[in-house]
Amino acid sequence: MLLYRSASALYLERLASSSKLLFSFKNSNLLVPSSCSIRIGLVCLRQPCSKQSRAVGTVAASAATPAADGIGRDTFYAAEGVSWTSLGVSDNVSRSLVSAGIQRPSLIQAACVPSIMSGNDVVIAAETGSGKTHGYLVPLINKICNEQRDDKLTDGDQDLASINKLSLVLCPNVMLCEQVVQMANTLCDEHGKSLLRVTAVCGRQGWPVYKPDIIVSTPAALLNYIEPNRSRRMKFLCAVKHVVFDEADMLLVGSFQNKVIRLINLLRFEEKLLSRSKESPERLMELEADPSSQLTLQDESDIETETISEGEGEGEGEESYEDVDSNNIQDKTEYSSGRVKDWRRAQKSYERSKQYIFVAATLPVNGKKTAGAVLRKMFPDASWVSGKYLHCHSPRLEQRWVEVTVDNQADELIEAVNQSKAQLRNIDDGAIRTMVFANTVETVEAVANILLVAGTECFRYHKDRSLEERSKILADFREKGGVLVCTDAAARGVDIPNVAHVIQADFATSAVDFLHRIGRTGRAGQCGLVTSMYTKANRDLVAAIRRAENLSQPVEAAFSRKRSFRNKLKKQGSGKESVLS
Repeated sequence: MLLYRSASALYLERLASSSKLLFSFKNSNLLVPSSCSIRIGLVCLRQPCSKQSRAVGTVAASAATPAADGIGRDTFYAAEGVSWTSLGVSDNVSRSLVSAGIQRPSLIQAACVPSIMSGNDVVIAAETGSGKTHGYLVPLINKICNEQRDDKLTDGDQDLASINKLSLVLCPNVMLCEQVVQMANTLCDEHGKSLLRVTAVCGRQGWPVYKPDIIVSTPAALLNYIEPNRSRRMKFLCAVKHVVFDEADMLLVGSFQNKVIRLINLLRFEEKLLSRSKESPERLMELEADPSSQLTLQDESDIETETISEGEGEGEGEESYEDVDSNNIQDKTEYSSGRVKDWRRAQKSYERSKQYIFVAATLPVNGKKTAGAVLRKMFPDASWVSGKYLHCHSPRLEQRWVEVTVDNQADELIEAVNQSKAQLRNIDDGAIRTMVFANTVETVEAVANILLVAGTECFRYHKDRSLEERSKILADFREKGGVLVCTDAAARGVDIPNVAHVIQADFATSAVDFLHRIGRTGRAGQCGLVTSMYTKANRDLVAAIRRAENLSQPVEAAFSRKRSFRNKLKKQGSGKESVLS
């Protein structure tokens, strides 16, 4: 971890000696829960790859210019004969995809689109930058468009209560919600109008006035709206037919867990209520007219909970895979009232009426407390679609490892950034996009100041910036390029096209962070460069990663609950370098 120093000290020290270290790894208490046999599959390319343009937040805009050596084509796109229409996507939606620059499906899209369109519950676990978001948006939009055509529905100023069918996408934070909405709205008809009305309900955006087809929200924001009013809650739950949990590994653990399981219980309760009502035609008619009419006093008591404050647990902190036990999940759903919800209630036999889709770039299954194990317990019949490089480093990336000392760390950082300027200019828009990761807000500011003194202006992105500031920073970085110095708040889910270089100024503190960071480049069939700076304290971990590279092994073993690697490094604490010495 980089040890932060005040900005004034950084400036003075840098000006006094360009070779003096301005920041250092304070310690290396790694959160990677594995022994020295940690497995991360890495492939180092010997030749640079050509770049491709693409629509923002999507797969490559053009399939006609794959990487020169074939790696980009072979590792991202589906086979030549696979098209959107061959996957069952309608001509209308296929045309909108092509118009948006998404001419061919990726490997993961070709695998998950048919599974979602089948109506089964689906778990999509694939590497970052593989096209997962459009992998679930395309089949959902296609299904809704077909239903609207068949039912001859017309748009109108309808209240939410009159919606017959609704799709729901849940994301861990506001930034990801807005990104999903933006990606969905790029799919337009021949008149330039979005195929569906997609809206975000989070942050400062309230509930939509007009009828939406897809609502994208955070768990807290959604619960805050539907919980207070019983009638509103039941009408909303009855309308929802498809539920997507984006970044599912994050939503199923930590501070999100209670909210998400609460929502799943509510949705499944409505399914059971509908199933029970179908036994009686009279009950079914009453339920369709007023979904809350079939609630008994015991039913209402069972699903009662407190209002949850939005923003709680929606920061940039990473998840812990020790937060949830798939075999004891009922003990984890406690609320302020002190009552415990029995998870087994939702596992009784009943007729299903909703589809659940879980999406993640890291979804470990080893151990009872991992997100993948929880999903297998909660949705045993779900279809799993896994990416070719799940929990692995993409072979489209070139990895460079730089061991640094107190004397050369600042210079190595500056040299890595300057290398981006000299070699990695994007051929499509002439911009250079480099992301520099640090572990804390203080270190982000320190690194940015170092680069500023060296003549490189940069964007600063971290949790202390407001949502408006962060949105503008990302928009400027997408449009103008440059250097973005950031915490892991920019590592997960945020899609920025044509990032050529990722630099770890601070080495990642967990395997999850590592995979999400390096996944910011080499996306959507492109190639990229990753420069990882590490100290003597990280040497054993880096050696394990590089051994895994030679063996082409996945990183999933790193998600086990063993902490031998971290404990070993703790014991080495007395021998670590210190900037204070």
